[in-house]
Amino acid sequence: MKVSCLQDNLAKGLSIVQRAVPSRSSLPILGTILVATDGPRLKLAATNLEIGINCWIGAKVEDEGAVAIPARLLVDFVNSLPPERIEMDLNVRTNTLHLKCARFEANMNGMDPSDFPVIPAPEENNRVSMDADVLRDVIRQVTIAAATDESRPVLTGVSVTVEGGQATFAAADGFRLSVRTAPLKEAAAAPMTFIVPARALDELARIATDQEDPVEMCIPEGRNQILFHLSSVDLVSQLIEGRFPDYKQIIPRAFTTRTVMNTGELLQAVKTTNIYAREASNIVKLRIVPGNDLAPAHVELNATAAQVGDNVGEVDATVEGQGLEIAFNSRYLIDVLSVISEAQVALETTTPSSPGVIRPVGSGDFLHVVMPMHITQ
Repeated sequence: MKVSCLQDNLAKGLSIVQRAVPSRSSLPILGTILVATDGPRLKLAATNLEIGINCWIGAKVEDEGAVAIPARLLVDFVNSLPPERIEMDLNVRTNTLHLKCARFEANMNGMDPSDFPVIPAPEENNRVSMDADVLRDVIRQVTIAAATDESRPVLTGVSVTVEGGQATFAAADGFRLSVRTAPLKEAAAAPMTFIVPARALDELARIATDQEDPVEMCIPEGRNQILFHLSSVDLVSQLIEGRFPDYKQIIPRAFTTRTVMNTGELLQAVKTTNIYAREASNIVKLRIVPGNDLAPAHVELNATAAQVGDNVGEVDATVEGQGLEIAFNSRYLIDVLSVISEAQVALETTTPSSPGVIRPVGSGDFLHVVMPMHITQ
């Protein structure tokens, strides 16, 4: 293999694939990054057997070849080089990669590329696509509700249902639920339902930060995997086996009070109240006060920490229905309000012990259900 490329292109590619390199592994080959020629481009690949990433960068290829190089060594060395052209030359007999950039040179002892796990390529069947900016929003709004506790693996994933011209994404951790629907570029050939690890989707969102072309989702037949195809990156993830809970039963079908507030003002009020709430199990109390002749409608937020003190905040609101006092986990409120871009948000409530539903005003494609916390009188 004899190939050259720009240092910044190689550094960017390595930063993408290195996130799939496991921090620890009993298999030494998983601690490497595959460096291989692929036509007129250089291919970089890494995997931890749950997530695999292929990335292609522009390069000048004189001789074809491949080698697996220790990830940390390669990433650290390339990142330390000046922004000039890097020349790479592989000694096939010893699997030694020689790198030269400006006044710096290095030899890296690699491993046999045939030992590197194969990361599959996309197939034509079971393929749908979605605008990149829409998919990034979907991931941002849904994965916040996925569980981090591995005791129930299905809850660490996002349930995806593809039917007709739209996809529905849902995640729940037992305390909250996020559901988002989004349009597909073209209608799906057949309905599909699967569970994608939330960590894989978060990784996809990071990779797709600068993506402008639609992102393709492909489910290879009989492999229990999903493949996301971007313009210069493929991400492959194992799917989670199991049955996702029927989340539709969790969503309240009616409410007695609907409170509309400015999203930014409410987020700031919750963050301020959280300074005290974080010292008291993250409990923030919301007192919803309907308007009357003497005072306009508003919502009062307060938190009390026995060792620290207490605080009170207030935001203007439009209240339909009766007044109510209900408590939520302040961290959960901050999470959901931070991913809503609409100017106003509606909180639908029934009783102090019933779930609250948060919806952006003017958008019907996202909802977030959050369980209330017990208030000690």
